[in-house]
Amino acid sequence: MGREQREKLDAMLRSRPWPEGPQPVEQMRMGFAAMMATMAVPEGITTEDTVLGSRRALLVEPAGTRRPGTILYFHGGSYVVGAPETALSLTGSLVVRTGFRALSLDYRLAPEHPFPAAIDDAVAAYRALLDSGEDPESIAFAGDSAGGGLTVTTCLAARAAGLPMPAAIVAFSPGLDGTRTGESMDTREDADPFFTRQTLERTGALYLAGQDPRQELISPALFGDLTGLPPMLLQAGTNEVLLDDSTRMAARALAAGVDVVLDVTADVPHVFQAFTGVLEEADAALDRAALFLTQNVRARSPRTVPAAVA
Repeated sequence: MGREQREKLDAMLRSRPWPEGPQPVEQMRMGFAAMMATMAVPEGITTEDTVLGSRRALLVEPAGTRRPGTILYFHGGSYVVGAPETALSLTGSLVVRTGFRALSLDYRLAPEHPFPAAIDDAVAAYRALLDSGEDPESIAFAGDSAGGGLTVTTCLAARAAGLPMPAAIVAFSPGLDGTRTGESMDTREDADPFFTRQTLERTGALYLAGQDPRQELISPALFGDLTGLPPMLLQAGTNEVLLDDSTRMAARALAAGVDVVLDVTADVPHVFQAFTGVLEEADAALDRAALFLTQNVRARSPRTVPAAVA
């Protein structure tokens, strides 16, 4: 595919005036929102604010015929920044490719709401979907970066709460190791145009708020009991320090008897799927993710499809 596109994207990302040193949280949120607002949002979708559990969510639906199935989406942002709107290029791309609706959750953020607030909100959202009449086999979890980590930790917390597993997990460049002990944290640092160990440790400290990261709801790639989790697709790029979060999760999932697809693309950055329309590899990866979802989600119509799920 487009090596020239990959090189141009890398050069563009490195030419941006990234701030040096720690920033106030509100400034981080504004900067992240501004960056993600430049990502292409596909045509052919409609959006509407709704409520899922006790949290706001963005309902994203195909403008035309909708297929039965729901994607519960968790946005990225290191658990500190981000919102459903910052992930709209990703949720919209999955919606137009699958025909499913997506509900993108506005979960609570650190440092105001540190671990495990985001997981609690995600489980409550999933429970609300089930209580509304959705069949778990018609629900898939998807997310990027920190939200990719939530796809796994929400399953673990839901299982502990006695809830059934969803049909599938799709995780784009997931953060799955709060200990930051993967070799790629060091070996891929020069290749990563976004993150360094220091930047991730800074935002990680805001989320952890003193908690030990050596536990399954923070570092499932190392400590998670993945027995009984649904099929998962892990997509990552080689130009990211979080690469080993995916490779080690895939190995752990296989050891637990979980169906897993590890999908690594060379020379692309963290959450490269957001660069749809700019990078051929982004569109191809989204196509593969949509295929995985349609193959695993059992397309059954819910008993009710309310505009808001309380």
